[in-house]
Amino acid sequence: MSEIKRLTPPQSRKVNALVRRTCCNCDNGNCILLDDGDYCVCPQLISYSLLCKWFRIAVLPADKELYAELYHTEDMRRCSVCGAPFASSSNRAIYCPDCRKRITRRQTAERMRKMRGNVTR
Repeated sequence: MSEIKRLTPPQSRKVNALVRRTCCNCDNGNCILLDDGDYCVCPQLISYSLLCKWFRIAVLPADKELYAELYHTEDMRRCSVCGAPFASSSNRAIYCPDCRKRITRRQTAERMRKMRGNVTR
């Protein structure tokens, strides 16, 4: 985990949003750790690499999906419908969040249709 990772533009946008939202050392885009009297822009916000050690260790693991995408951990699974990679917190997950919504709605509708068909009057 010590090597510097290169980010794609979508990954960089996710990282920047995560830095601004959750990093305790980022104050209005300035890094508190590098502040020596002058304002210093957070290096993580202006690069396409994972430079900040604090971010890699403390902030990035909070976003499981992005962490798994960047470090290719075993937590990444492939959706059985669309094939997209997603981070799973259980060993039974087989659908990505988008497909899971669609599949759940379809299964619920089928189950309800079946129940209505079994009702006798």
